[in-house]
Amino acid sequence: MKLDRKEILKSLETISVAGEGKNMVESGAIQNVMTFGDEVVVDLVLQNPALHIKKRAEVDVMKAIHEHVNQKAKVKVNIKVESADKKPEIKGKSIPGISNIIAVASGKGGVGKSTVTANLAVTLSKMGFKVGILDADIYGPSIPMMFDVETEKPLSVTVDGKSKMKPIENYGVKILSIGFFTKPNQAVVWRGPMAAKALNQMIFDAAWGELDFLLIDLPPGTGDIHLSIMQSLPITGSVVVSTPQNVALADAKKGVAMFRQESINVPVLGIVENMAYFTPEELPENKYYIFGKQGAKNLAEDIDTPFLGEIPLVQSLRESGDIGRPAALQTATPLETAFEDITRNMVQETVNRNKSLPPTEAIKITTMAGCSAVKKK
Repeated sequence: MKLDRKEILKSLETISVAGEGKNMVESGAIQNVMTFGDEVVVDLVLQNPALHIKKRAEVDVMKAIHEHVNQKAKVKVNIKVESADKKPEIKGKSIPGISNIIAVASGKGGVGKSTVTANLAVTLSKMGFKVGILDADIYGPSIPMMFDVETEKPLSVTVDGKSKMKPIENYGVKILSIGFFTKPNQAVVWRGPMAAKALNQMIFDAAWGELDFLLIDLPPGTGDIHLSIMQSLPITGSVVVSTPQNVALADAKKGVAMFRQESINVPVLGIVENMAYFTPEELPENKYYIFGKQGAKNLAEDIDTPFLGEIPLVQSLRESGDIGRPAALQTATPLETAFEDITRNMVQETVNRNKSLPPTEAIKITTMAGCSAVKKK
């Protein structure tokens, strides 16, 4: 038995919110609805802290779903109380000149997170944006290889009387990575605090200049590095990368849950499905769903998260990463089209996200209006 999220939302429209004269959906009290087979999790935000109001809301939600959707549904209701004047929060110390900081994450390794980061960056650059990448994957930095800059070393420059690291630049993207400061065969064996200190130096002691987007390639999983980054920086939003199979989706779901925790509260701009299907070079019209079909797309729908797009598994994508020339630089190929669609959707979600924050806190993106996502020069 699989519950339909739309039916659940419709059932919740039958519940009125005490003192507001609106139903739960209209009032915005329903923050999130997630379905997993016969289970449903409903996140509620109420402005009245009274215990009897919270208990009544929980009972009403369970009753509505059982009566209008399925009486055997397993319902869990999470309730959070907020004051009416509470505004969205941006944490961390901002970096002058950087408009938007996007964290690219994955619940597990091996799903192509760094590949997606690299290709998002070069696509943004092709669209006319000023872009940088911070390779925060301390223990497995691969961005230098993907941009063919493994042997480069950042120089020191003086900015406003202070010594700063100058990022390495290639294909119109500025890059900093721990890989620039270690030997190619050297393993980085660091404890969390040391890794966090190194990242802070690359973030705040770097001459990034003016950037429309700084993409952060996070390590796999949900750990210490993630917390350090999100405590240090005002992250605009996050992108979660997954492959279609259930093993990867289970971890991607945890990645989304991490960003949505109350103590973190970083908006999830969307989910990207990598290795969505295999297309042989000699049969470009054929699609083989090796890892399952539309798993990440279905997950995005289930947890009410935008789906940014899918990337096929083709040989040239792997080859381009190995030789240090991201696949999105190819012209008139399915890969270029796929990354352009995903990047355009990410930009639009960033615009939408920033519109929902107070003008004094959010950085307005005046150069990205509309879906064309091309910055006018």
